[in-house]
Formats: sequence, structure tokens, C-alpha cells
Amino acid sequence: MISISNLGKSFGEQTLFTGASVRFAKGERYGLVGSNGSGKSTLLRILSGDEPASEGSISIPKRCRLGVLKQDHFEYEDVPILDVVMMGNAELWDAMVEKDRLLERADEHFDGDRFAALEEIVMRWDGYSLESRAAEILEGLGIETEVHRQPLSTLSGGFKLRVLLAQTLAAAPDALLLDEPTNHLDILSIRWLEKFLSDFRGVVLVVSHDHRFLDNVCTQIADIDYETLTVYPGSYSNFEQKKVEERARREAEIAQRQQEIDHHQKFVDRFRYKASKARQAQSRVKLINRMTIEPLPQSSRRYPLFRFASRRPSGKRVLSLEGISKSYGDNHVLDDVSLEIGRGERIAIIGPNGIGKSTLLKIAIGEVPADSGEIDWGYETHPGYFAQDHRQQLLDSQGAARKTVENWLWDCCPGEPIGFVRGQLGAVLFSKDEAMKRIGSLSGGEAARLLFCRHIVLKPNVMVLDEPTNHLDLEAIEALIEGLSNYTGTLLLVSHDRWFVSRLATRIIEISRDGVNDFVGSYGEYLDRLGDDHLDRAAALVKAKRERREKKASARALQVGLSVAAMR
Repeated sequence: MISISNLGKSFGEQTLFTGASVRFAKGERYGLVGSNGSGKSTLLRILSGDEPASEGSISIPKRCRLGVLKQDHFEYEDVPILDVVMMGNAELWDAMVEKDRLLERADEHFDGDRFAALEEIVMRWDGYSLESRAAEILEGLGIETEVHRQPLSTLSGGFKLRVLLAQTLAAAPDALLLDEPTNHLDILSIRWLEKFLSDFRGVVLVVSHDHRFLDNVCTQIADIDYETLTVYPGSYSNFEQKKVEERARREAEIAQRQQEIDHHQKFVDRFRYKASKARQAQSRVKLINRMTIEPLPQSSRRYPLFRFASRRPSGKRVLSLEGISKSYGDNHVLDDVSLEIGRGERIAIIGPNGIGKSTLLKIAIGEVPADSGEIDWGYETHPGYFAQDHRQQLLDSQGAARKTVENWLWDCCPGEPIGFVRGQLGAVLFSKDEAMKRIGSLSGGEAARLLFCRHIVLKPNVMVLDEPTNHLDLEAIEALIEGLSNYTGTLLLVSHDRWFVSRLATRIIEISRDGVNDFVGSYGEYLDRLGDDHLDRAAALVKAKRERREKKASARALQVGLSVAAMR
């Protein structure tokens, strides 16, 4: 459906990719992966026509409708949420609006021909079910029916982006280009999105750093690395294995070719000046000259090294929360939550967005006061906090925006030599030049790596992490999991990344409107115990209601049939 041929993109001397030739086929779902800065988002912008390529060509059928996830919600601030979603299909929306306008003026003048033409557009797009489809998508993404008629401005930034995702999905596109669609989604909404995309019949190109999401959704992986684009069939896990095998195969081929060259070179060196062997030696020189070896390009993937340590063990009891309640106006997010955390536990707090997970962490760390309840940190506890809005956390320290990365970290450990600071920064992938960047100019991923570097330096014995994988690429997430797996302190985290949670948590705390469910065990054990659909209670309720309606309808039909038979 979408084809690219010898596609390339460069910025000055920096080449993102070149010579990329791929056909993205209908019915396939492609996970677009690569390190931060490799060109994933750039490729999506090129395909959507928002950015030109440096070379090559793109072929997209004229009738192919692209669904592109936007990030600018400001143009819809005063528009009702449901209307924003329906506006995704511009042709249908404009036809429906114009139809309503014609009907309003019908007493004065009615253009029957125009009305018929508009009606044809509405029927072609199944416009009479558009509102119900839009509402269903909004509910699937965690935006409840009660707010659908309210203006978009009433939602928080993360929920506004959900509405824009709903707009993209409801537009009935032939191809979906989605850049980090799982950002700002909770586990429930991610699972709903997985099912939606799995049922989608067109082409999907999706950028995501969620390992589990890629495994559940993608049928192929498009990898941007070595300055080119390579497609691997299968899931992300399958891709990781295949890529390693392919690299090993190519390295083995080069090693074998080098052995052949060395063998011929030894013959030449030994018999170059021996008359009886001179002709053979000369022949082998020509053979060596023809046996060129193309060096393998360097991978753009880089893995930071996170070595977390505790300055000293804490007491056995780390943190007690008793009767914690919190409201923001009429919005009650936490109600009488009690929790006790012991030394060495790895606790993941899960639940839908807006339920109070981040608020609970902020109350525990002292960032937000509770309306009621008590917080008691145990003996010799030294917590380190990673905020969901971690860039702002960096900038909150006095004069931080004007400081360089190097100076900011040195302020955290003034007793250490500058060589120590530079070594720590190098381990988390800040080169000498990057260490001279101003804090205010850092990307989300760079800011996250710098904050984790501070934790490495300060050695807290309790780490409180709120969505730590946001803005990290897959390589950094894998490195973070390894670092936290070797960490001997206590871990309290909130994350929507199920793969991340499944690799680390030894205790799961689910917060819901029904209360708190405290489960000692891994995330996998939690799912096994409670059933895979336990988080999707709303969907289960809808399914149960539908089944009851169908059962009643069948019973009524049977009763009518019996009555008719009796009358005969």
C-alpha cells in the first residue's frame, strides 16, 4: 500500500538513513524501532508529507487516507470532546455540519440536490454510527461518557492527547502513522488500543518504546539502524533474536574472508621473490586486491550503564502510610489508603489514570500534602525521587536552566573530583560535548538519564519512581531494568509499562475505585491469580450487560414464536 524507494534523510553531515526501500503492506502492523535520534519520528513525518526526504521517492495511492497522530490540541480547546473525535474524518464531519445547516434553513430555502449529495457522503462513511463509534473509542481510551459533551479544555494535557488519538482512530483511515501512542495511557487503555490495532485491516506504522505493546501488536519490525531501514518479520522479541543472529552471521563472513586474505598474503610474503613461485605469488596478489572487505557500519544503538547502590541499609520498616486521603476540589483521588513497605521490597503501583497513583508517591515524598492521614519514614531511610515530569524536576533547582550538565551533577557531589563527575556522565552516555549542554536544552530522554545519574551518585536506599520509562528508548529501558535488578535497596514505582513492571516487581498494589488490592508476587503471578482480564472491569461489565440483553431478546423471540404457534 505504501512504498518507499532509496529513501534517505540527512541533516547536514548527519545521516539518519539512506537507501531505504520497503513496501508496507495492507494488513501488516509495523513496529518502527531504533535509538533516540535515529530517525523514527522523522520517517513518519516524511510519509505523512510534513517533512521532505533528502533523497528517494514515496508511493502512496491517491485514495489512501492516512491517519496521523497529532500532538497539537490547542486548536480544539473550545470544541466538545466528542466533536473533536468526529472531526477526524473531515469529509464526513463537514458533510454532517452542512446537512444540519441546510435543515435549519429549510423553511426559508431548501437545496434538495445539495442535501442529496451530502446524504450520499454520510451514507458512504456510515455517518449515522459515527457518534457511537467515537464514543466507544473515547471510552476505550479511558474518557468516560459523562465528559464527552464538555469542551476539550476541561481535560488535563495527557487526556487531551488521548482525545487526539481517538480522533485519529475514528477517522476511518487506510493507514495509521502513530508516534508513541501509548504515552499518557494507563494499562487499561493500552490493552484496549492493542485490540483495536490488532483488528485494524489497513497498514499500521507505530513508534513505541513499550516492549510488551510491540510484541502484542506488531506483525513486523522496521528497524532503523546502521543508517538504513531493515524489516524483520514477527514480533519485537523475534526481531531482537534475528538481528543478533544476522549481525553474528555477517561478522563470521567477514572473519572468514579475512582468514582467506591472510592465507594468500602469507603465500605472497613467502614466495614473492622465489622465481619458481613468482607467477603464483603475483596471481595471489591480484586475488587479494579483488577480495575487498566492506566494514560493517556502527550501530546507532547505545546502552547506558546504570549502577545503583545504597549508601547504607535502611531499617526493616521503610515507609508507613496510614489513612491517606486526597481530593482536588470535587475530585476524590485517594480515600483512606494504608500501606506499609518493608526493606528490599519492589512494589509496583498500578491502576487507571486519575486514580491517584502519582499523587500517592508525591504525598509519600512530601511534594504534596495529604488531606488526612499519616506518613512515617523508617529508620535511616534516604529516598530518591524521580518525578513523572522529570524535566521540570531538573529545572526546579535554583538556576538549573543556565547550568551545564556537568556543573549540575557536580553540585550533587561537590567533594568529588571533576574526573569522577565526567566518568559518571560518560557511563549514562553524555559525551564531553553533551556534558556542556545547558540543562534547559535537554531532551526528555537526556533529562531522565541525568536524573538517574544523580541517583547513582547520591546512592539512596529507597527509590521512588513515577513513570521512569517515559522518554527512554528501548535500549535505555533494558539498561534501567538491569540496573534496578541489581539494586539492593527498596523500590516503589508507578509505571504503565507492563514489561518493565513484570521484570522488576515482587509486590503489586492495584488502586481502583473499589479500593486497594495488595498482592505479594510478580506481575505475571498477579495476572495468573486474578485472570488476564481483571484490569478491564469496565469492558467486562459492558460484555455482561450485552450478554444479558441478548439473552432477554432471545427469550422474548422464543415467547413470541410460541404465541404465534399457539394461535395457529
